[in-house]
Amino acid sequence: MNRLTSLVLKTAVLTIATCGVAFYGVKKNYLEASSHREAPLIAEDPVADNTDVYAFRSPDDPNTVTILADYIPLENPQDGPNYHTFGENVRYEVHIKNNATTKGDDVTYRFTFTQTNEDPTTFFNIRLGKQNLKTTYLCEKSVNGGAFTSIVTGGVVPPNNIGPRSIENPDVGLGKYYEQLMKASIMTASSGEKIFCGPVDDPFFVDLGGIFDLGGVRPGRALDGVACKNTHTIALQIPINMLQKNGQPVSQAKNILDGDYVIGVWASSSRPRIKTLNNEGAKPTVSGDWVQISRLGMPLTNEVIEPIGRKDQYNFHTPYNENPGLDSALSNPELGLYMDDSKFGLYVPGFYPLRIQRASQTVLGPVDFGYGRDGLFPILGNPATIGTALDPAIFGNILLKKGQPRSVDILPIFFTGVPNLAPYQLATGKTPGNPLTAGKPFVNNFLPTLGDMLRLNMATPVTDRHSAAFSSEGLFAAAVSGLTDPQYANTSMQFIPNMDGFPNGRRLEDDVVRIELQAVSGLALAAIGIWYDDWAPGKSPLTPKLLNVVGFTTGVEKNDKPLQDVFPFAAQPHRGTSACGGYSPGKAPDSLGLAMQPAQQSALRLSAPQGFLSQNYPNPFTSATTFTYHLASKAHVTLAVYDLNGKLIKVLVDDTRDAGDYEQTFNPGSLATGTYFGSLKVDGQAVQSVKMNYAK
Repeated sequence: MNRLTSLVLKTAVLTIATCGVAFYGVKKNYLEASSHREAPLIAEDPVADNTDVYAFRSPDDPNTVTILADYIPLENPQDGPNYHTFGENVRYEVHIKNNATTKGDDVTYRFTFTQTNEDPTTFFNIRLGKQNLKTTYLCEKSVNGGAFTSIVTGGVVPPNNIGPRSIENPDVGLGKYYEQLMKASIMTASSGEKIFCGPVDDPFFVDLGGIFDLGGVRPGRALDGVACKNTHTIALQIPINMLQKNGQPVSQAKNILDGDYVIGVWASSSRPRIKTLNNEGAKPTVSGDWVQISRLGMPLTNEVIEPIGRKDQYNFHTPYNENPGLDSALSNPELGLYMDDSKFGLYVPGFYPLRIQRASQTVLGPVDFGYGRDGLFPILGNPATIGTALDPAIFGNILLKKGQPRSVDILPIFFTGVPNLAPYQLATGKTPGNPLTAGKPFVNNFLPTLGDMLRLNMATPVTDRHSAAFSSEGLFAAAVSGLTDPQYANTSMQFIPNMDGFPNGRRLEDDVVRIELQAVSGLALAAIGIWYDDWAPGKSPLTPKLLNVVGFTTGVEKNDKPLQDVFPFAAQPHRGTSACGGYSPGKAPDSLGLAMQPAQQSALRLSAPQGFLSQNYPNPFTSATTFTYHLASKAHVTLAVYDLNGKLIKVLVDDTRDAGDYEQTFNPGSLATGTYFGSLKVDGQAVQSVKMNYAK
């Protein structure tokens, strides 16, 4: 057993054998680690740290696009007396590319911030209507590489949402509701854009603790590591004609996938090269050229795709002189090692539903997308590729590379966008087993700059956020509808709900962690007709392996606060005096999903029974399978097996047990092949379920 295998296995065993995170009795900063802090150097400079970029067609005004660039990770709402704010001596920029034939940005927005102490005699941030570290900004705009011109001067940044005495109280505070402060801070630029800069609830959501514990995904007991955290956003709502390369409004688009309406968006921050500290407590002085120290386009590129040795280097590059090696990392992502049973997949059970295709059957022969394999490279130059995106005369030499199996799907998603050409059309209407035949159009955000950007087709209509069809699965939800809903069973160009979702732009609601993990497993390949290994001609493509990937969850699928329906859409920042500002002795924070009855709260504070369930692997199992669970204290345990319809199959345990570790074996007997669930309850509370796939 090599060192990495041993390390992963030991970590998995320790995770199973321990109780995990208690809800009470923990340090206040138990959620402090984050993918937001994506590189060693920028982690030391949080005010300049990009956390997320969003770009979507505005649901409150479809003639505009909304872009949000978030900075400053994991702000605690109670972090006084010096609350988080945009930094001075930092140049924040939002970059837009709309023409692949030009050099550099086609539109750039630049923000610089200034702080004022209105009352330096107090340690409070707000007192008697005055605000310390009151922040204002200058916004400048450059078009087609031209000079920057001012479009907002004296822009207002609302204060942090400190508490009711500081904000609402008219005698000692500002005498305003926080909603009023946010609305008053929305500026209209001289060029017509709406702009908001200020603190908001961080709309990102992810089980940070589980994901970064060597892929320890833990549905049923996952915690949103960004819940109760704020961030600072730069939000712009921009008329589409200002972003379209020829100045055309969206009403002139030829169709809902018009390639002339594709933009690429990324954000950055820069600092002066030289900073001189003053030994008498005065502000430091700065000089020299501006140096870019952080950037972000697609989510999780630097956090997950780039290895630790290149993370700092990534932040100093741009999409126009891309970080060397990033294309190879995208074409052969490390995550593939943990979704492949021939590598380390067996030792990362949280990813078990996500299996890399190793023997996909196509009319062009079996295809292997395993780590370091060739993927579709063997068909390079095949006459069947002529006229498709894989034609060597078009993009075949970029999309088909030896030893880089994901150059055909992960690479274009991050580096070029996806064109409306075969094979990048839905399998609906295609010859089974032949992804190169024409299918149903569902995406075109192709902008071939060969650099990391968030790409959006502004012609694609908006999905109603309150519609039952709206899904945080974004473009994958559109693909599922296009493959299974009879109203889309044709090869016509139709709007399918969620075609405006990630990775065609990024909405605040989109579950990018789940989508990207599913993509690495190969869900995008399946959508275009490269089915999973358990498919064969004549069978339904909805095989157990594909359904496992479609049904995969990390356990955290939405933000902890409802979003706003109007610009800037992000929710108001958490208040420093709310449950998110610390732990009340009588109530757990609702935003963490832990709202409980008083008796349960009391029990949990007294180290109530908690059980965490695991199952032996590999899965599917063919004979007996063993469940492992841990009790923190004496409790009544119920462990049972159910089928997909919730029908009880067998009760394995239903009695009171002392604290400790337990194993329980389940013998399938005459059980039919299929999917089942092992469900654990402790003192009547549902704790966790694990999926079991049984194959005779």
